[in-house]
Amino acid sequence: KDVQKEREPHLCLSKEEVKEKIQSYNSSVTDKLKMTLNANGIYTGFIKVQMELCRPITVQSSQGQGRCAHSNNETAFYLPDGCVNTLHISSTNTVREVIEALLKKFFVADNPAKFALYKRCHKEDQVYTCKLSDREHPLYLRLVAGPGTEMLSFVLREHETGEVMWEAFSIPELQNFLRILDKEENEQLQILKKRYAAYRDKLEEALGGVWKPG
Repeated sequence: KDVQKEREPHLCLSKEEVKEKIQSYNSSVTDKLKMTLNANGIYTGFIKVQMELCRPITVQSSQGQGRCAHSNNETAFYLPDGCVNTLHISSTNTVREVIEALLKKFFVADNPAKFALYKRCHKEDQVYTCKLSDREHPLYLRLVAGPGTEMLSFVLREHETGEVMWEAFSIPELQNFLRILDKEENEQLQILKKRYAAYRDKLEEALGGVWKPG
């Protein structure tokens, strides 16, 4: 029964219950992002999704900005931390469709199967993060939780390392990732060399002061 509710959450409430919840939701909204109930029972509204991507995404080279590596007409780059995107969706849109819409909005060429949508909840001073199934409906979850992001927020992440479908990546993408990793490794190596060189100078300076003839 619980599994069925998860798969078809928009069927859990009657039309009247949905109407009441939307009225309550809209009365609590502070950012003008209200929901609208249509005559057919489908409702539309907005959700905000925070992008927490550790790996670079691939876009057309004319799109996007940031640290990147070019390959033909595509660019692999890291999305800035904490980037939040607002989507206008309907109650029938699934998690998978939301992920696809987000990627399309950013002109991302990566396979949607590489990403997952998570919900983040705050309960009793604890933060809980749970991966959503592809069949769940984010707008329904937003409606039930209310507009407050402390009660519920959405986060887009890559699948965990053990879940990554590496075969979904193209050869140019993998080559771009390797180039970026090589660049970052070299940058970190130079930082370490400078740090230890500074330590060495300080030590030599201290030793020179100790052994300096009085």
